[in-house]
Amino acid sequence: MAGETPIPDLPKWTWLGGDGRLARRVGKPIRRFLHVEAAGGVILLIAAAIALIWANSPWSQSYYDLWHTDFELVIGSYHMGGDGHHLTLETLVNDALMAIFFFVVGLEIKRELVSGHLKDRKAATLPVIAAVGGMVFPALVFFFFNPSGDAASGWGIPMATDIAFAVGVVSLMGDRVNRPLKVFLLTLAIADDIGAILVIAIFYSSDLSLSWAITALIIMGVIIGLKKLHIWYIPIYIVLGTALWLATFESGVHATIAGVALGLATPAKPQQSQEEGIAALEWLRDKGKNIYPVDVKITAMELNESQVSVAERIEMTLHPISSFMIIPIFALANAGVDMGGGLLGDAASSPVTWGVGIGLIVGKIFGIFSMTWLGMKLPFTTAPDGMRPLTLIGLAATAGIGFTVSLFITNLAFDQQSIIDESKIGILFASVLAGVIGLIFLHLGTKTKESTKEDTKDRNQIA
Repeated sequence: MAGETPIPDLPKWTWLGGDGRLARRVGKPIRRFLHVEAAGGVILLIAAAIALIWANSPWSQSYYDLWHTDFELVIGSYHMGGDGHHLTLETLVNDALMAIFFFVVGLEIKRELVSGHLKDRKAATLPVIAAVGGMVFPALVFFFFNPSGDAASGWGIPMATDIAFAVGVVSLMGDRVNRPLKVFLLTLAIADDIGAILVIAIFYSSDLSLSWAITALIIMGVIIGLKKLHIWYIPIYIVLGTALWLATFESGVHATIAGVALGLATPAKPQQSQEEGIAALEWLRDKGKNIYPVDVKITAMELNESQVSVAERIEMTLHPISSFMIIPIFALANAGVDMGGGLLGDAASSPVTWGVGIGLIVGKIFGIFSMTWLGMKLPFTTAPDGMRPLTLIGLAATAGIGFTVSLFITNLAFDQQSIIDESKIGILFASVLAGVIGLIFLHLGTKTKESTKEDTKDRNQIA
């Protein structure tokens, strides 16, 4: 089915692999849903809707009381959330849980650089050029509406692309959007993630503590050293990763950068090449008669694991947790905006709302389309099959669904709650509109498999 990834078979002795009534009626349907590309976006949308409904219900005060619950972590003489950072449940979600999300992002970027879409430099160049346009032009649009004052610091908000929503929208088109176009959008979104991470690290970190920053660098050096020594004892990395997060948090650099750094430092190449693995399995098959069966099974499992990189194994474990738990919790904590009290009226006349909204829609579409058009004129780029003007507009529009990272940067850019709410209104409305525009143009621009003869001519029209 379009929009799904292959679902591996499970052993018959497992609950989901069996034929029990509960597994058939509940477990297996849920498992199939979680393998659909759009599933993460659907759950994220539900969480955001719950947050909005809750924040505008008679129980709205409980929403704000919950996420603004104060707490303090005390370890010996160390006080976290005392004289230093002010800690709330919302802070825990945005700084701690989102560090895991950005760790997964770091793993994905490392994998793409080593063995994925970003490895083929020629194929990756065009979407990376498009991503630059999709970051620069939205920022310029926001700056046009907010050239000075406290609001000017929000220029990074419309630069972001929400991969989960963007991929989810495109997957709704099924086979009408071919794989090369999906790869183009995914590569663009990954490049956008890299840009957003750099923006957060450089422009949205403040009150730098040199001692804590040096501590974080030392911990990172220890992690890299252990990697060079081929020491892969996971508990050590959990302890060091937690220490790295804490040092980064206290340094003034946003704590999520620790997650990205740890992800990028994780090995993305298998311990053995495919040829070495095949040779080892053949040896095991020949010599297995003289080895205990249990030892044969254990050795075979270890050989299979050695064919999968550490980064890929961790990513496979954490990706469902990130997509189906952490991001929905983040949306629940951050998407709730009380629409009452004249907020919608204030937002309608707010340059922040307009800067974010126009930036995410017009800035993204114009930036991605124009830079792709320029990029296709370069001799070292290749355009994906099926790239037509209307299709490109549709893909550019879906990249304007900023949501997760846009909300995240909003909390970093502003201190005043009214400006934060106005920015969130712009993000929510623009993301919905960008998704609708994307679907319309993808529908108009894509063709069925029976009518694809004019694709080459259409690519020439763009170039």
